[in-house]
Amino acid sequence: MSAPAPIAESRIAVLVDCDNTTPEILEYALRVVAQYGRVVLRRGYGNQNSLGKIWQEALVRLAFTPCLQYQYAAGKNTADIALALDAMEAMFDHRADKFCLVTSDSDFAYLCRKLHERGATVCIVGESKTPLALRNASDQFFEWTPAPIAEGEATPGATAQPKPELPKQPSVKRRPRFVIEAINLLASNTSEGRVHLGALGQYLKRTDPSFSPATYGHSGLVDMLKTYDLLALKRETGGHYTVGLAETALSDMN
Repeated sequence: MSAPAPIAESRIAVLVDCDNTTPEILEYALRVVAQYGRVVLRRGYGNQNSLGKIWQEALVRLAFTPCLQYQYAAGKNTADIALALDAMEAMFDHRADKFCLVTSDSDFAYLCRKLHERGATVCIVGESKTPLALRNASDQFFEWTPAPIAEGEATPGATAQPKPELPKQPSVKRRPRFVIEAINLLASNTSEGRVHLGALGQYLKRTDPSFSPATYGHSGLVDMLKTYDLLALKRETGGHYTVGLAETALSDMN
């Protein structure tokens, strides 16, 4: 018997309205869409002020293509039109079948409906200010909340003081919080509330191609997950592992 044909991955377009939101939202958006498939289009749309002064570092670091649109007249947002046209073109050309619009602008609600009419899936990543008209026009809405500034953390524009050099310490095993967030996100879509380690590793690589447990002092992903008190690792029949949130973590998140 021949092996079953592999299931084709969904192709995702992440299109960012840079004139409407902040660069800090970008990494969250990429973590969200990584669970659905492979990101094939990464584009940020804005004018010369937003792309050149605010978004340049984030777009370059996360491999987004900047789509500069000059404003020909005051009050006319040509970037929105360019984003909508590129989305429709990507759908008609079959370059993408899922779309993530990073915006809180309700003007894109009609674009969501047109993409739906052609069978595409659309999610929105936006801020708390996102109107219901846009939230309800998407298949799924993900609300991004800015992280609070920790006490003693430098504020934007402040001059950083040089820190004295300290002697090198032996490497320690670290437990980054994003691993728990990834498992919570993936496991919430399963009936048993658990995720296979293969799927988890693939997701972590999609969100950060340079991800490696060794970076955090671990010999492998299983070794890394065993150090978390908030996770429940289980070896299933056949030898593979699954992982989910421990009961204490579930109660904290509910």
